[in-house]
Amino acid sequence: MLGGGGCDGAIRRAAGPELLEACYRVPEVGFGIRCPTGEARITPGFKLPASHVIHTVGPIYGVTINPEASLRSAYKNSLSLAKANNIQYIAFPAISCGLYCYPHEEAATIAISTVKEFANDFKEVHFVLFTDDLYNLWLEKARELLSFSS
Repeated sequence: MLGGGGCDGAIRRAAGPELLEACYRVPEVGFGIRCPTGEARITPGFKLPASHVIHTVGPIYGVTINPEASLRSAYKNSLSLAKANNIQYIAFPAISCGLYCYPHEEAATIAISTVKEFANDFKEVHFVLFTDDLYNLWLEKARELLSFSS
């Protein structure tokens, strides 16, 4: 919640310094840990065109024990927190697919199948993906798992 580049850094820069201040106000659950892997926390969105930011920590592939369960929990806990806060629109990056090196095809399967479990709880769920390769893979997985075509 307090550092990082990539998507995390971009969100914090766009939201303004108030977001970082809000993250520091989230209580630690362990030394220096405010949001353990697979869990989720919520803060206001501040200068973002979104009311809230849901923070989650995905697994580091090859380091985290049972990364599949941790990644599924990151999505599931984020969606549960959004639902509990009456959020109807949510956007996800490809959690753990950058520096944390999660295999993209497996990550897409986990992300889309987990979102599918919440199909009736949200008006829209978006995936905001950094590269054309990720986008095309996610689209292919969505077609496979959600049974639709373009």
